[in-house]
Order: sequence, then structure tokens, then C-alpha cells
Amino acid sequence: MERTTTTTTKAAARTTALNQAQQQIRAEAIRKSAESMRSSNLLNDSFVSIALEDTDACQHVLRTILDTDDLNVVSVKGQYRLLNLTAKDSVLDVFAQDSRGRLMNVEIQRKDTVDHAKRTRYYSSMIDKSSLDKGTDYEDLPDVYIIYISETDLWNAGKTIYKVEKMLGSGKSAIPYDDGSHVIYVNAKVDDGSEVAKMMKYFKSADPDDMSQGALSKRVRYLKREEGGYKLMSAEAEKLYNLGVEEGIEKGIAQSEEIKAKEIAEAVTRMLRLGKLTIQEIAECQGISESEVRKIEAGMPQQA
Repeated sequence: MERTTTTTTKAAARTTALNQAQQQIRAEAIRKSAESMRSSNLLNDSFVSIALEDTDACQHVLRTILDTDDLNVVSVKGQYRLLNLTAKDSVLDVFAQDSRGRLMNVEIQRKDTVDHAKRTRYYSSMIDKSSLDKGTDYEDLPDVYIIYISETDLWNAGKTIYKVEKMLGSGKSAIPYDDGSHVIYVNAKVDDGSEVAKMMKYFKSADPDDMSQGALSKRVRYLKREEGGYKLMSAEAEKLYNLGVEEGIEKGIAQSEEIKAKEIAEAVTRMLRLGKLTIQEIAECQGISESEVRKIEAGMPQQA
């Protein structure tokens, strides 16, 4: 009895030590991630998402890019997930709405290998789908702005900003075509002396001592220099860590199920080739339906 108690106590101690070690690893990973984000610039999608969750900071960026002073942001969300039941979900870096009901998505893209035009098209379609309630008219669709910020000049035309313009026809007879969907490309490489270029220069540095960008500078300084900002960074790092763990578990489950299905298919194939069991008996043995057995049978290569 005493030996059993000792063994149980040692096992509990090992479990406690293992849990403590795992918690330390988790805490250190979150701390490093928070520090990394805190030292990032605004071309980092995680950092810009937190920075522009501040309404005033987001409003400053949108007003500068759209060259207007009467745009008023009423709500903004960073890393906003658009659910899709039939395809993969989309996560928008920054998703805002202004007082006129216009929806605005700010995306950061650092890769040159992506099909940028089709990516903006996809984001626009996802926003349309999520914003039009069943039973409402198409005229109720809000205007959507996709603002795509890149580190490099994606179109190699030497401009800081590119606005996609839609026209019916071409030349002098062309007619403007406005379907409420707007795409604007901005890059941090070309400096044309404009206010947008100055802001992109700030995006690249995110210097907490540079207060040239008004509310955006104030927000960056808060995130990088103040205790409350560090807590926000830590909370975001923890969220990303937990999301990564969940995705890892889901991937592991999917891989496990794929391996199991492959093993069942191989076992069914062997049984069918032996020819000693009926379809029904094989199905019962493997815990699958008779139709699944027949499907595997149909896919078997013909033996010479």
C-alpha cells in the first residue's frame, strides 16, 4: 500500500513539473512574440492591426490615403475574420466602417509572389457576401474600399498610390463605371513627395519619437513606450499563440484521420483481393458502409 502511494505521489509530482515547464515555455513564447511585435513597423500585419484598432489612428490613415477630411470612422476591428461555410475563411488585417456606412479594408502585403489583383477581388467579394443580409436588395450593398499597402511598387510604374478606375468603353467616349467597389494600391517604396508617401515613410520606421502623423503617431508611441501598450501587445501575442495551438491540433486531427482512412482503404483492398469475405462482412469488419467498400473496390487497379 505504501509503495503504491509513493508511486502515485511521484507520478503527480512529474505531472506538476511537466505542467509548470509547459507554462514557462508558453509564457516565454508569448513574451518574445509581444516584444517582436512591439519592435515591428507598420508593415507588419499583426502590429498594424493593433495600431489601427484605435479609431483616430485608423481615421488618420484613411483620410490621408483617400485625401479627404470629412471621413469619420465609427468602428474598426483588427484581424477581423469573415466566416465562409463553403470555402476558407478570410482574415482582414483592418476592417473599418465610416459614418456614411462605407466599409474599408486595409491590407498589408509584403510578398511579391501573390496574385494581388485576384486577392483584392476575393476580399471584396467576401465583404460583399458578409454585408448583404438575406432578403435585402442589391442597392443596399455598401461601398467597399480595399486599401492594399505593399512594401514594394507592385506595378512598377513609379507611383506611391494607384487607384483602380473602371470604365465602360475606352478613349474619349469612355463612361465611368461605378459599382461601389474601390481598390487602391499604396506602396512604401516610391517617394513622390505626397502626404501619402510621407505616411508610408513613417510606416517603415514606426518611430515612437516621430509625432508627424498625428493620431497614428500617438497610437504607435502608446504601443511602444507605455505600459498599457505593452499589455495590448501581450494580449495579442497570447491570442496568436492560442490560435496557433488550435490550428496545430486541427491539423493533427486532420492528418490522423487521413492516415486512418488510408489504412482502412489498404485493409479493405487486401480483403477484397483475398475474396473470402462479402462486401457486407468487410464493411462490418472495418466499421464503414458497404458503399464505401464498393468505392474502394472501384478504385482498385486491375491485376495483370
